[in-house]
Amino acid sequence: MNSKTKLAIITGGASGLGLATTKKFIEQGIKTIIIGRDEAKLIAAAQQFGKLCSYKQFDLSDTTGIPQLITEIEAKFGIPDILVNNAGINHKKAFTEVTDEEFSRVIQTNLNAVFAISREVVKSMLKAGSGSIVNISSMAAQYGIPYVIAYSASKTAIEGMTRAMATELSPQGIRVNCIAPGFIATDMSAKALDNDPGRKQKVMGRTPMGKLGEPADVAEAAYYLATDSAKYVTGIVLQVDGGNSIGF
Repeated sequence: MNSKTKLAIITGGASGLGLATTKKFIEQGIKTIIIGRDEAKLIAAAQQFGKLCSYKQFDLSDTTGIPQLITEIEAKFGIPDILVNNAGINHKKAFTEVTDEEFSRVIQTNLNAVFAISREVVKSMLKAGSGSIVNISSMAAQYGIPYVIAYSASKTAIEGMTRAMATELSPQGIRVNCIAPGFIATDMSAKALDNDPGRKQKVMGRTPMGKLGEPADVAEAAYYLATDSAKYVTGIVLQVDGGNSIGF
């Protein structure tokens, strides 16, 4: 693949797994546009990565504004070759205490926004006759994890949506795949694990490789799935988890 000619959009591209993926894409010469809510983080990332990195500040939970967002991006940069749907939020709370509003807020960002931005980008990819979409799922879609009901629902839906999209869009040149990260050393995972020693011990006990992953591990998988290295791969959920999903 001549990655120097490629254009990528990464949601949540200024922190965590998204930032690591942005770094990998930039290193491979892919022009990358990062989308997020925190302008300070976006500016810092753009300054860190230089001229190949641009950003758009946008809250993806505002799905009504997504068509205009993509129109603006395409007017300035052209049709994206790659979309990485990485942005997401979590909400840890006992099942019976989760309100309708809290549940809906997670679904809006983690699922509805992924659908809306994918739909708009795919409209242009169809004109080009090619494209690659990488969705980010979670171990919460691989097995039951307590206290994250909305997050689990959203990520399970992402995996089903990945398969449906791949089946419909692959005949038209658009590959759609998914990554299910295990427990990766990020600020989000630290929040979930550091204050819950029992949960952390359980995570490590069922991970055969015996350690947390690094954001770069997910970035490498995203680059593989996004590029022509995976040109005959579509509709898969790739677990990057140190064996956590199969551990005993």
